[in-house]
Amino acid sequence: MKKQTKKIFRLRCWFLVIPVMTVLFLGGCGASHKTSSSRHDAGSGVQIGTITYSFGKMQGQSIAAVLDYAISAGVNSVELMGGPVEQYAGKPKGNDAKTLRDWRVGISMDKFKEIRKMFDEKGVRITALKLGEKNWSDEEIDYAFNVCRVLGAKGITMEISEEVAQRIAPFANKHNLFIILHNHGQPGKPGFSFDKILAYGPKVMLNLDVGHYYGVTGLHPNTIIERLHDRIVCLHIKDKTGPKAAIPDKPVPFGSGGTPIAEILQLIQQKKWPIICDIEMEYPIPAGSDAVKEVAKCVQYCRAALVANK
Repeated sequence: MKKQTKKIFRLRCWFLVIPVMTVLFLGGCGASHKTSSSRHDAGSGVQIGTITYSFGKMQGQSIAAVLDYAISAGVNSVELMGGPVEQYAGKPKGNDAKTLRDWRVGISMDKFKEIRKMFDEKGVRITALKLGEKNWSDEEIDYAFNVCRVLGAKGITMEISEEVAQRIAPFANKHNLFIILHNHGQPGKPGFSFDKILAYGPKVMLNLDVGHYYGVTGLHPNTIIERLHDRIVCLHIKDKTGPKAAIPDKPVPFGSGGTPIAEILQLIQQKKWPIICDIEMEYPIPAGSDAVKEVAKCVQYCRAALVANK
């Protein structure tokens, strides 16, 4: 996007955002299920959600609180962090590996069914679950996929590496769910290859973080999205400075960095690809605001980009 065009787009975006944000914040952050229809993609064809990590600086971190944050931020789908999920199910305190393994292997799925019901009743879909580690026992990895299935998610997300792909792919095949791999700065390292990792099996998919990708490579994410779109379940949407910026690879408010967010969303819209676009809010929260309000701003920025493309 040319500099002048980008400026005009940002201005248009904020003219679209301001009225919506005024309504949202005058009404407070406690949106109810009755407002859920306004949280859909409004016919854009692009699903805008968030990873609940975005709310990590909010005071309450119970599963009920996280659900309320998502609704208040204006989304109806989430990649759900596993911490509040296991906490709700009664995870033992401490880090003793055997105690945790025994709990995970022996627990009923009833509590996770309650979580699914809770989210369904509020109109929020759990699209992915961040739960599990490559060094978990086989039984614990089975547990993670079982929880994923009960919650209705497409798969579990983990950090991208060949080791993770090799270790988890057989379980993804067994459960007929995805292992969805998320990048940080790996694409900027010599010898890194998405293709090498995806070759471990058809259930190995990507959670492409376009902000991290741009931040370390300076490359337009659309190139990799176009080539690998059928292996991408979801994106993490964030704005960052590029590798040659005065402060490189820095998370910044949407529209103030170099990540071509609008062009990414518009490509997905034009191609009608079923790629979920999850906001991951990582920039410093301004004074007087909070994580929920900032995610809401990011949501409206993204939706304005899609409106501008119509």
